[in-house]
Amino acid sequence: MTGTMLNSLDLKGRPQDTRIVVAMSGGVDSSATAALLKSEGYDVVGITLQLYDHGAATHRKGACCAGQDIHDARDVAERIGIPHYVLDYENRFRESVIDNFADSYASGETPVPCIECNRSIKFRDLLATARELGASALATGHYVASRRLSDGSRAMVCAADADRDQSYFLFATTREHSALRSPTSTTARTSASCRPGVIPTSSAG
Repeated sequence: MTGTMLNSLDLKGRPQDTRIVVAMSGGVDSSATAALLKSEGYDVVGITLQLYDHGAATHRKGACCAGQDIHDARDVAERIGIPHYVLDYENRFRESVIDNFADSYASGETPVPCIECNRSIKFRDLLATARELGASALATGHYVASRRLSDGSRAMVCAADADRDQSYFLFATTREHSALRSPTSTTARTSASCRPGVIPTSSAG
């Protein structure tokens, strides 16, 4: 008797029977991730985190997870035909990232807020939310590969495109984050998913 077939995300089950939550920042990479998984037949749900005051960031260039980014993510989700939700994580972001960043900076350190945001907000709280929604995995637009090890566990490794690799941002992840997937870390798959008219965003992420 043959074993259970694995899908393209190395998960058991057919894509149409597999729910995947995609963390959509509003940028090209996470939008391409959502579009790619939708095209492969997965049950895709897009989630965007509002990390700080939406009104104050509406016209601010380069604002992450607020303002125009939320609008872009919602627009992409509508175009590719997936449900999209915005979660207010403003208080969590301030307590877990901003306050710690300010304390570290005042102590003469050089903290990188994105690393702490990935560890404590996106890859902890958002992963828990994905599981509550019945998702088998949380997918992001980061350029980092996920590989199954001989003991059955998973490890994050450098992406296929070394020039775009972002594994250094994710060094704080642990085996508890084994449900993370980054399908666009393979350059060929990324290019195939970025069809004209599907992804109208202009920023990466």
